[in-house]
Amino acid sequence: MAASPEDMARTMIANMPEKTGKSLDEWVAILQASGLEKHGEMIKLLKTEHGMTHGFANLAAHAARGGLALDAAPSTDLVEAQYAGPKAGLKPVYEALTAAVTGFGSDVELAPKKAYVSLRRAKQFGLIQPSTKTRVDLGLNLKGVQPVGRLEASGSFNSMCTHRVRLDGADAVDAEVVDWLKQAYDAAG
Repeated sequence: MAASPEDMARTMIANMPEKTGKSLDEWVAILQASGLEKHGEMIKLLKTEHGMTHGFANLAAHAARGGLALDAAPSTDLVEAQYAGPKAGLKPVYEALTAAVTGFGSDVELAPKKAYVSLRRAKQFGLIQPSTKTRVDLGLNLKGVQPVGRLEASGSFNSMCTHRVRLDGADAVDAEVVDWLKQAYDAAG
């Protein structure tokens, strides 16, 4: 019996470090840092500048654009794992943020990763990460916006975001934070 497309993708992901020298997450970070948005441009970059074969380049481009879904169950498990144990008390912060962002439009995609949840529209506009047992970091893409008050430059927090807001409870997800989220969402359209 032939392997399913999901099984083939899992095999490629497992073989990627050996065959390409980097993991899928590392290739996704390279693509996101490149600023490219089109699938074909991403493939071209990986093939010409990194010597990647078309199959691996295509897989990495799909993953970078949020189009790689192997099945729904692991996504739920990833979020549960992020808010397990000592970080369980932070789940209301996550829920407040996702409730606000999903109200912006039907095109919002929540894409769970191992350590954070990517907030996507046409492209990533933010991320939610339980960074410590007492704090959730909200990363936002707000190019051209000066950091002020709680809206700080992302610094070394995450190279995929321009800004960060540190949230220590669901009550910290106030109108100001929702406005910043909406601004990032609008810019990603």
